[in-house]
Amino acid sequence: MKFGIAFANIGPNIEPDRACALALSAEAAGFESIWTADHIVVTAGYQSTYPYDPSGRLPSGEDAPFPESLIWLAYVARATTTIRLATGILILPERNPVVLAKELATLDYLSSGRVTLGVGIGWLKEEFEAIGVPYERRGERLEESVGAMRALWSQECASFEGTTVRFRDVYLRPQPRSGTIPIHIGGHTEIAARRAGRIGDGFFPFGVDRDQLPLLLGTMRAAAEDAGRDLSSIEVTLSSFTTTDDAAALADVAELVDLGATRVVIPAALFPGDTADSLTHYGDHVIGRL
Repeated sequence: MKFGIAFANIGPNIEPDRACALALSAEAAGFESIWTADHIVVTAGYQSTYPYDPSGRLPSGEDAPFPESLIWLAYVARATTTIRLATGILILPERNPVVLAKELATLDYLSSGRVTLGVGIGWLKEEFEAIGVPYERRGERLEESVGAMRALWSQECASFEGTTVRFRDVYLRPQPRSGTIPIHIGGHTEIAARRAGRIGDGFFPFGVDRDQLPLLLGTMRAAAEDAGRDLSSIEVTLSSFTTTDDAAALADVAELVDLGATRVVIPAALFPGDTADSLTHYGDHVIGRL
C-alpha cells in the first residue's frame, strides 16, 4: 500500500521553506508521493460550477495562490531523494502537449525518474477562455495529448498524427529515465473512469462520495478488460480525510483498500500544528502498521 500527500502546493506550503519541509517530512515519514493542485488563473466571479464542493465554489476562494505545479515540484525535488513528484490533477487540455512533454521529461530526468503525471479535463470554462484555449473537445484533446507525449517520451525519433496535435520525425531530449512517465486519469465521472481503464496508468477519482466509488471503479475495470489490459497494471488512488484518530485512520484506509485502492492520499491541510510531528505520527501509527 502506498501513501501520498494531496494539495501539497497550496495554503502555507506556497512558502519556500514550508514547501521543502513538507516534502522532506513526508518522505521521512514513509509517504511515497506528493501531489499538487493546479490552476493557471481563476476568474473573478466565475459562473462555472466547482464539482467537488456542495457550494459549487472553490473552498480556497477566487484569489488563493496556486503555484505552478511543475515549478513547485522541481523546487522540492532538489531537497528530496525518493518521494515521487505527482500532479494531482494537472489540467492537460490547457497545455501544449509537446511543450509539456519536454517540461515533464526534464523534471523526470533531473529527479532520477520520480515524476507521476495526474491529468484531468478541467471544469472552469472561464479559465480556458482567459488562456485562449477552447473549452469544447477538451476530452479529445486530453486523450490525444497523452498519446503524443508518450510518443515523444518513448520513440527514438517521434511522430504522432491526431486531429488536435500532430508532428513528424522530431527528437525530444532528454527523455524520461524509464522511457515514459506514468499518467493517471483524474475525474469523478463515468467518462473519466472509462478513459482511465482504456489509457491510464492509474485512476484518481478525487472528491467522489464513497458510495459512488464501486460504480466508478467497476466502470474503469470493465473498460480496461474491454481494451485487453491487465488490471493489475492500473493503480487506483483514493482519498482519506481521517488523520487525528489512529484507529479510525487505520479503519478508513482498510475500507479504501477493500474498495480497490493501491494508494491512499491525504490532504496536506489535515496534518495540523507541527506538520513534521503529525506526519511522523501518521507514518508510525498508520503507514507503519500496514
